[in-house]
Amino acid sequence: MADINAIAKQFTDFYYATFDSDRSVLNSLYRPESMLSWEGTPILGNTSITEKLTTLPFAKVQHKVTTLDAQPSSPTVASLLVSVTGLLVVDDSPNPLQFSQVFHLIPDGASYYVYNDIFRLNYA
Repeated sequence: MADINAIAKQFTDFYYATFDSDRSVLNSLYRPESMLSWEGTPILGNTSITEKLTTLPFAKVQHKVTTLDAQPSSPTVASLLVSVTGLLVVDDSPNPLQFSQVFHLIPDGASYYVYNDIFRLNYA
């Protein structure tokens, strides 16, 4: 298996840069069987996931990743789990929000797609 930390970094750099600039493009990272848990609410399928992400109630967002951990998730498939924590700056607010997100990435040709995605804001 390739260096999973490098894959995780490349994926998250792309994911968050895309999320922050044009969330509708994220549709290509999900499949009809993909699932997102957004603040405890399950959402199934790339169309529903994209609809959720593109209708979030803010105009501008910036993700600042503070930790990134990755592990292989199968002994037979080059899939991986990626755990991220960081800060969200929403609509230029001076008070960033803390978040955590876990991705389960499945190989798809030369790239990966998101099979599972769990997102939570972390309130202190």
